[in-house]
Amino acid sequence: MSEVKQGHPKGLYVLFVTEMWERFSYYGMRAIFTLFMIKGLLFDKALASEIYGNYTGLVYLTPLLGGYVADKYWGNRRSILIGGIMMALGQFLLFGSGVLYENPAAAMPFFYLGLGFLIFGNGFFKPNISTMVGQLYPPADKRVDAAFTIFYMGINLGAFIAPLICGTLGDTGNPADFKWGFLAAGIGMVTSTIFFEFTKNKYIVTPEGAPVGMSPKANKAAQSDAQKAEADRPLTKEEKQRIGVIFIISVFVIFFWAAFEQAGASLTFFAEEQTNRDLFGWTVPTAYFQSVNAVAIVILAPIIAALWLWLGKKNAEPSSPVKQALGLFLLAVGYLVIAFGVKGIEPGVKVSMMWLIGLYVIH
Repeated sequence: MSEVKQGHPKGLYVLFVTEMWERFSYYGMRAIFTLFMIKGLLFDKALASEIYGNYTGLVYLTPLLGGYVADKYWGNRRSILIGGIMMALGQFLLFGSGVLYENPAAAMPFFYLGLGFLIFGNGFFKPNISTMVGQLYPPADKRVDAAFTIFYMGINLGAFIAPLICGTLGDTGNPADFKWGFLAAGIGMVTSTIFFEFTKNKYIVTPEGAPVGMSPKANKAAQSDAQKAEADRPLTKEEKQRIGVIFIISVFVIFFWAAFEQAGASLTFFAEEQTNRDLFGWTVPTAYFQSVNAVAIVILAPIIAALWLWLGKKNAEPSSPVKQALGLFLLAVGYLVIAFGVKGIEPGVKVSMMWLIGLYVIH
C-alpha cells in the first residue's frame, strides 16, 4: 500500500495514453479540417467557417448527452468504447471523403456522415474518461490534483504531435493528400480504443480493486446499504448552490472557447494566407501552428502551478473565477497582439510568423 500512496496507480497512465491518442485523433483532424474544405472540397471560407463552427459547437454540446447516458444506463466504460468506435468510423469516413474529393456528389455523404459520427462519438468518449481519474484514488487523497495535471499533459502531448503528423501527411499543397491526414487520425482513434479495452479490467480499478466506470446497475449491486442511501439522498442546499455557481461560470467559459477555437478556422486562414511561413527556405505547413498552443501549455503549466502554490502559502491565491477572468483577459490580449501586427499592412503583404506564434503562446 505504501508504494501506491507514494506514486500513482497504473490506471492513471492507462487513461493518460488512452486520452493522448484520442486527442491526437481530434486535433489531427482539426488541424487540416478547414484546409480540406477550402482546398479539397472547394468551399468558400464563409461556408467552411460555418461548418467548422457548427461542428465545434456540437462537439462541446454532445458530452451532456454522453454524460447523461453513462450516468443513467451504460457507465463510463461502455460509453468510452462506443464513443471510440464512432469517432474512428468518423475519421475513416472523412478519409473516404478525401479519396473522393474530386467527385463532390460522392464525397459529401462521407463528409457529413463522418462529422456526425465524430460529434456523437466525442459526446460519449470525452466526458467519461476524465471522470474516471478521480475514482482511482481514495476520498480526500492529495494526489488527485497531481493526477489531473499528469492526465492533462497526456491531452497536450496528443495535441502537440497531431498537427505535426497529420499536417505532414495531409497539408502538402496537394488536395489529394488530405486523406492521409484523416487516415492517421483514424488510426490514432483505433489505437486509443483498443489500448483502453485491453487494459481497463486490470488497471482501471479503485484502491480496493473494484472496477471503475461500470454501469449504474452493476454499481448499485455492489454497493452497501449505506452507500445506496447516500447515492439516493436529495441534494443539500449547499450542493445546489455549488451547482448554480458552476452554471454561472459555464456561461463565461462559452466565450473563452468560442474565441479559443478560432485556431481551426480564422487563425488557420490567417496562417495560410497572411503569414510568411518561410523558414530557412522551407515553407512551414499551416497545420503546424496548431501545435504551438500545446507546447506552450506543457512549458508554462508547471510555472503557473508553482505560482499558485507560492501565492497559496501567502494566502493570496486568487479564486477560480478570478483565474478564469485572467484567462479571458489574456485571450483578449492575444488577439490584440495579432491585431497590432497586421495594423497598417497593405493587402497581400504577409507578416512574420512570430505574431501568430505569440498569440498562441499567450492563449
